[in-house]
Amino acid sequence: MPRVMLGAASGTSNVPLATAGLLLGMLLSVLDQTVVAIALPDIAADLGGMDAIGWVVTSYVLASTATGALYGRVSDRYGRRPVLLVAVAVFVAGSALCGLAQTMPQLIAARTVQGVGAGALFVLPTIVLSELYPQRLRSRVQGFTGGVFALAGVGGPLAGGAITDAAGWRWIFAVNLPLGLLGMALIAYALRLPRVGGDGKVDLAGA
Repeated sequence: MPRVMLGAASGTSNVPLATAGLLLGMLLSVLDQTVVAIALPDIAADLGGMDAIGWVVTSYVLASTATGALYGRVSDRYGRRPVLLVAVAVFVAGSALCGLAQTMPQLIAARTVQGVGAGALFVLPTIVLSELYPQRLRSRVQGFTGGVFALAGVGGPLAGGAITDAAGWRWIFAVNLPLGLLGMALIAYALRLPRVGGDGKVDLAGA
């Protein structure tokens, strides 16, 4: 497939495939905020710890929110593509740990790991898409990302319920593995962006 160049910063990116990988990563990260809610009773019945069940959701949200602000600055220094690939790998590893958890504290810790990866998948796809597409197509990019959030909001609880009923709650995390790896492959193959640059420092306090 030929390379497609749209934006000034697109470099030699294959923009359609890069877009697919970015949106897939974003979709997985947003879905994991909503897909788990319907499975909480089954999780509590299996692992116990009903008094801490809310932290299965809260730990993910807190970790993704706390790290999301840092990823833009980190990717300025190290490049969008490598930071995205590391973040997806962390998200996939966290998903695997969630599926293997045997106690509620283990699951909460794994959800925190998952959230650390998800922080980049909330923030960086929007930044990268704005760099891939020229100004005249930015409304289309906004439509892409808006569609992802709408799909996750509506489809997350439905998918969570269907997967939990059919295969058990662990599979709501297991399905992230092949999809996350597919997203990694698309980003690794298709995304090529010049490094933004900067002073080489990451201002944690300012972030």
